[in-house]
Amino acid sequence: MNEYSKQYFSISEEVTNAIKNKQPVVALETAVVTHGLPYPENVNLATGLENEIRSQGAVPATVAVMRGKVRIGLFPEDLDELGNGKLPTRKISRRDYAIALTRKELGGTTVCGTLIAASKVGIKVFSTGGIGGIHRNAPFDVSADLPELSRSQLVVVCAGAKSILDLPATVEYLETMGVPVVGYQTKQFPAFYSQESGLPVTETVQHPQEIAEIALAHWGMGLESAVLVVTPPPAEAALPQEEVEKVIEKAVKEAESKHISGAAVTPFLLSKVSELTGGESMRANLALLHNNARLAAQIARELSKPEFSQA
Repeated sequence: MNEYSKQYFSISEEVTNAIKNKQPVVALETAVVTHGLPYPENVNLATGLENEIRSQGAVPATVAVMRGKVRIGLFPEDLDELGNGKLPTRKISRRDYAIALTRKELGGTTVCGTLIAASKVGIKVFSTGGIGGIHRNAPFDVSADLPELSRSQLVVVCAGAKSILDLPATVEYLETMGVPVVGYQTKQFPAFYSQESGLPVTETVQHPQEIAEIALAHWGMGLESAVLVVTPPPAEAALPQEEVEKVIEKAVKEAESKHISGAAVTPFLLSKVSELTGGESMRANLALLHNNARLAAQIARELSKPEFSQA
């Protein structure tokens, strides 16, 4: 991180020491807190994910914009302020940082926004639910997450891309941008709520150590992209792909009939899918978030081992 940019960052002592001592650290986003779930479920989730990471011997580094700073490593009162709805919040992607910082706004970071912050301070592992991608029936609508993945040297753990998106187009974009998609104990790109999409991954691995080896070789070649690790939602919480697809098609048609567009599309579709599945999609979402956090912490532990951290 250069001297000029340091004025915009506030890193907790715990995270600072962990990075300095090459201990395992996992970045977490906060858009799910500010824009994804109602209060207090959002704060409970954020706390639960941090606890999940700690249980695996790693340090959580939750990212947000607060009081003119990019905060990395939050306290319980910070999470409550982000999620209680008392103050307006901005969803923070690449384009939003400067505005939010200069106006001292409260902001929850997206995948893109979290990648930027984590990259600046040297964090190498990031856990999220599902990445953004290319929207259905709108090939020009490409999430800022995708190009950011092509220029961020992190291992990003997710359950694929949100299934409301055009998954084949999203996977093709990742290939074009040189982002390896590594399936953890799966040969298929997960469809977020579902374990399978019918789309192949670049490679399948069985152990977190393999992911660490692949990531270090990728970056050792001077390649700048992330290594995207996809892991299916737990079987007990996953939904059948055919069932989810029918629900999504119905939700997309409703969004089109209501002329919902731009940034409002994803929140509407996710909410509608939850409604149409009787909350089952939300339960799958929560289960996969915890599953992803556990795996991310295990990968971070591998990367912190002397044979890897000295590479």
